[in-house]
Amino acid sequence: ILLKEVIDNSIDEFVMGNGRVIEVNIDGTHVAVRDYGRGIPLGKLKDCASKINTGAKYDSEAFKKSVGLNGVGIKAVNALSSEFEVQAYREGVTRSVTFSQGEVLSEDKKDKSAKGAENGTALRFIPDPEIFGVIRFRDDYVEDMLWNYAYLNRGLTILYNGKKFKSEHGLKDLLNNKLDGEPMYPIIHLSDTDIEVAFTHNDSYGEDYYSFVNGQHTTMGGTHLAAFREALAKTIKDFFKKDFDAVDIRTSICAAVAIKIEEPVFESQTKTKLGSQEMGPKGPTVRTFLINYIKQALDNYLHRNPETADILVKKIQESERNRKELKGIQKLAKDRARKNKVHNKKLRDCRVHLGTKKDRRLESTLFITEGDSASGSITKARDVNTQAVFSLKGKPLNSFGLTKKVVYENEEFNLLQDALNIENGLEDLRYNNVVIATDADVDGMHIRLLLITFFLQFFPELIKQGHLHILQTPLFRVRNKKITRYCYSNEERLAAMEECKPKPEITRFKGLGEISPDEFGHFIGKNIRLDPVIIGKGMTIKDMLTFYMGKNTPERQTFIIENLKIEKDAPETISA
Repeated sequence: ILLKEVIDNSIDEFVMGNGRVIEVNIDGTHVAVRDYGRGIPLGKLKDCASKINTGAKYDSEAFKKSVGLNGVGIKAVNALSSEFEVQAYREGVTRSVTFSQGEVLSEDKKDKSAKGAENGTALRFIPDPEIFGVIRFRDDYVEDMLWNYAYLNRGLTILYNGKKFKSEHGLKDLLNNKLDGEPMYPIIHLSDTDIEVAFTHNDSYGEDYYSFVNGQHTTMGGTHLAAFREALAKTIKDFFKKDFDAVDIRTSICAAVAIKIEEPVFESQTKTKLGSQEMGPKGPTVRTFLINYIKQALDNYLHRNPETADILVKKIQESERNRKELKGIQKLAKDRARKNKVHNKKLRDCRVHLGTKKDRRLESTLFITEGDSASGSITKARDVNTQAVFSLKGKPLNSFGLTKKVVYENEEFNLLQDALNIENGLEDLRYNNVVIATDADVDGMHIRLLLITFFLQFFPELIKQGHLHILQTPLFRVRNKKITRYCYSNEERLAAMEECKPKPEITRFKGLGEISPDEFGHFIGKNIRLDPVIIGKGMTIKDMLTFYMGKNTPERQTFIIENLKIEKDAPETISA
């Protein structure tokens, strides 16, 4: 988030026509960002980095459709950094100010010569370890974010540790890079002032969207995405003069939509969901704007491209046939789910859900556990307001290669889908975090793999939008009469043994069921450690599932042999 806040300001300069290159360098926890915009006015440098309401972005004429509209971005980064330096370059002179935790350490009282240096702003910071603890920047996260900036700002060049990020075709490039497998028809790419849209269909399940507002990736969607989905269905029904079900039109779609609006209202500082109803103080509603544009632009496109229109209508008809085949199975599954809801021992729900407007909705979490012992401990230790528990009765079915019928025919999968409320997409997802909580042994790893396969096969957007995680649980407890430390690695164990000298007691945890509810509270509370499940680059979901979960092949045998790890059980309790 800190990196994003800093880059947002540089993006706004590019949008205003100032500077076509942004340099980002990260070395450990040291971050440096340099843009070539106008540069912060030298006389206002300290105030712009430390005082609220001092940015030009509060003038909507100056930054009408910018990303960092709240005016507190770099000020928040300053306050949350153990070291923070801002340096501005303007017309051959420069000035800098250095802070620590928001307090000035040093500042240039006079301008210094910077002959030959281009205008712009350079920011350097280190996130405060007292606030964030031990942190690291994940290259895949950073690169994904920078690519999104490039897609949304054609002509912009971003250099990250020397690697170049640049897009010539905007959202069309995004879909080409994100698509799982081949598109059924050439990507439909539409753009105009304040809007850009790209979409196609493939052979995946569900709907896959990438939505943006003023260059900001709105991972939770919002009013613009809802309007686009409605506009798309309405336009296609009108074009073909058929009363298709909207679900059939959107099944297997992969789409990206970006709009620019004046003074956008987001539901949080992280700007992941748009709440604005209007395009601007005197503009049309977001819904009206999207519906009118899509109706005209898409209708014209389909008339000009009859081959694409023919493929599209056949795809919709295929989705309709598949849906009707599933209808009977769905009815039986829903009847079963309704009967189980009252006496469902699998789900122990929480009070706050993602779809509500409650303050803690982003904390809403569903733990997926295996066995009564583990689920019992988590249930007793959890925060009943934000943490729910879904208990598996054993290893789930390997769903690779199966059709979506299995989601309804398999009682456990159907109840899990029902608990998450994702049958028709992620719009009504009940929990922001879906956490697989299994033992760290071979059986536990197998359960993780089977669950990830299920989500990749039928609900990949759950992973793509960052909702799926693996719970880290400690391998050891090291303690003496005064200190108790929970250790997640051998390195942490050795450090804890040193801290608890001379006679530490070391306990090796073999499974979640062995951990008492009191101790479990330490692992799922404020110190919870989660590993996000991420789809890596270089292999499509289909190819990845075929490789890991399909028929045995020489390539997979080689992979297993090269990555085989043999672990020896340690004694349960050792007194050193």
